[in-house]
Amino acid sequence: MHTRELERHRPSHDFSSESAGHGERRTWIVIGLTIVTMVVEIVAGTMLGSMALLADGWHMGTHAAAFGIAAFAYAYARRHAENPRFTFGTGKVSALGGFASAIGLGVAGVLMAVESVERFLEPVVIHFDEAIAVAILGLAVNIVSAFLLGGHDHHDHGHDHHHHDHNLRAAYMHVLADALTSVLAIGALVAGRFAGLAGLDPLVGLLGAVVITKWAYDLVRQTSRVLLDAEVDPDVAKQLRTAIESEADNRVADLHVWRVGPNHLAGVVSVVTHEPKAPSHYKELVADHDELVHLTVEVHECPDECDQPELDRT
Repeated sequence: MHTRELERHRPSHDFSSESAGHGERRTWIVIGLTIVTMVVEIVAGTMLGSMALLADGWHMGTHAAAFGIAAFAYAYARRHAENPRFTFGTGKVSALGGFASAIGLGVAGVLMAVESVERFLEPVVIHFDEAIAVAILGLAVNIVSAFLLGGHDHHDHGHDHHHHDHNLRAAYMHVLADALTSVLAIGALVAGRFAGLAGLDPLVGLLGAVVITKWAYDLVRQTSRVLLDAEVDPDVAKQLRTAIESEADNRVADLHVWRVGPNHLAGVVSVVTHEPKAPSHYKELVADHDELVHLTVEVHECPDECDQPELDRT
């Protein structure tokens, strides 16, 4: 067989998200906005003696680092998309970037909790008017960043066509965490300025830390399942099994489906039948599942005495 013919039958392993280019550009814009805001808050916090602003500035610094991880993941996945050393391409780099960012998000949540407890024990003097103005600026930047990153989840309920760009989702969660801390900080500062409730500052900080840590936990759980090749939604496997077994006396003896990219699945199926056909025939039976981009099919002929119903496992 000629080399050209072999190339024609070799599937592409570029399973990165179709929206990765947009995600990468938007991530770099958010990185720039975050770094500028971080510098403003750190300088303002130092000049005004506001630990709240200073802490929020360094908090945004951790998020800038997380966005850097996201941007690196996009660039790495693009650069090595067709590298044969990656068996199923670099689609999982998105999940890996999301996992790393989720760890950073969890660390930020824990540090916020520790700092809030310290402020309960040792209250600090806050210049409320200036601090409120800078906190509002930080919230405005977070809203713009969330708008840039937030349009990445699209859903098609016909199949499992969700866009699982965990890398972009992690960046988006960091922006939401920043927005949450900004809103809570503004609320606490306003209450302290006009109602004398300075004790709300560490209280809402602790509440924000709990919410952020919960977000981090959820994101770690989602991305770790992808990294560990956990099976996808059972409904997807059930649909594939039904499509194959709907013809003749086909029985699926073994089926594994896992995610290899934000919007792409790979699978291995073993079919037992009295009337074996070429693997391409069984791939055609599931052709409407266009998210299944890499399917390996084993076909076994079943002798007359084969008890096929016993092979119909879920």
